[in-house]
Amino acid sequence: MINLTELGQKAVTAKFALQKLTTKEKNDALIHVAKSLVKETDKLIEANAVDLKAGEEKGMHSGLLDRLRLTEERIRAMAEGLIQVTELPDPIGEVLESYNRPNGLQIEKRRVPMGVIGIIYESRPNVTADAFGLCFKSGNAVILKGGSDALYSNKAITDVIRCALKESGITEDAILLIEATDRSVTQEFMRLKEYVDVLIPRGGAGLIRSVVENSTIPVIETGTGNCHIFVDESADVNKAISIIFNAKTQRIGVCNACESLVIHENIKDVLLPKLAEKLKEKQVEIRGDEKTAQVIDCVPVTEEDYGTEYLDYIVSVKTVNSVEEAIAHINRYNTKHSEAIITENMQNAEAFLNGVDAACVYVNASTRFTDGFEFGFGAEIGISTQKLHARGPMGLRELTSYKYAIKGNGQIR
Repeated sequence: MINLTELGQKAVTAKFALQKLTTKEKNDALIHVAKSLVKETDKLIEANAVDLKAGEEKGMHSGLLDRLRLTEERIRAMAEGLIQVTELPDPIGEVLESYNRPNGLQIEKRRVPMGVIGIIYESRPNVTADAFGLCFKSGNAVILKGGSDALYSNKAITDVIRCALKESGITEDAILLIEATDRSVTQEFMRLKEYVDVLIPRGGAGLIRSVVENSTIPVIETGTGNCHIFVDESADVNKAISIIFNAKTQRIGVCNACESLVIHENIKDVLLPKLAEKLKEKQVEIRGDEKTAQVIDCVPVTEEDYGTEYLDYIVSVKTVNSVEEAIAHINRYNTKHSEAIITENMQNAEAFLNGVDAACVYVNASTRFTDGFEFGFGAEIGISTQKLHARGPMGLRELTSYKYAIKGNGQIR
């Protein structure tokens, strides 16, 4: 039986050791981990094949299988993410603010690690490496609780990382994996407040809701992605089709894929036939409202469709008669993740940027760019859809806190 208290104690010991590392020591270790992951590609793919086979036998959805799958390319991308993290400035010790008080006290606001970060996630083994890299560079120990669907993949990745850390002369307990798969262990982990400083869930709506509702540890909420693209009446039709096709079909099983379209009725007759023809290349099912059905063949849309993250080759369509109506519709049904407008009218673009309530709002670009790697963060710990502490892709700085360092010369109050 796993002893979570013992695991927590190991993580606390590790966090104090990590805080003593220099930037060079952290970067050298990350480079060694990256090389080790690539070197052990065959081992990782072999372990991942066990998880994939089990998923297929259980009838796992194709979108979830895609999230689970490791390939040589994805392993190289994991390693590249770690290398990029080494090239980023080390946030630890950064002086955010400095000032002197009239009584002579010198006050500095310094960036410091969170300490021990817990992450609960589902069938995405790449998260194991991404989470480690960002937590390690920002001076944090990390305890991981992956889903049972990716157990063998996560164990293999963690083993490679721990071995590389040991070879680098650094505590292996910088990364700890909870291998038990029963839910009672997950519930116990959520109450490990004595040892874990912050908990981050990554996965579907059910997982995130469970963590938010049951954790006694402070939670950074990452969100599901019912992402919209609004095609304004002034939009360039070819540009709109290209962006929508990319956002909807490039990878269907990710939180920044487009799930919902909002179309200005003045452009629907020109746009929709061409868009429907393009989406046929990937057999995308269109669920449209009455005005959409007047232009193209589609499945009748329901109220539930407007709020659904499909993670599938399905997209809902709503027609509107103004940018204001589009904003209102999106704010009603979105998950505050990523929203986009396609327009050649910069006044409407600014209205959309200012009016839509989401972590990331785009003008004339695919929602698929909501990603720590694409934002230049190296890797990411998740996409925060809340408003306290962190929002959007979370990189190194989002995994830190701060403390005040006060220097005096005998002052008393």
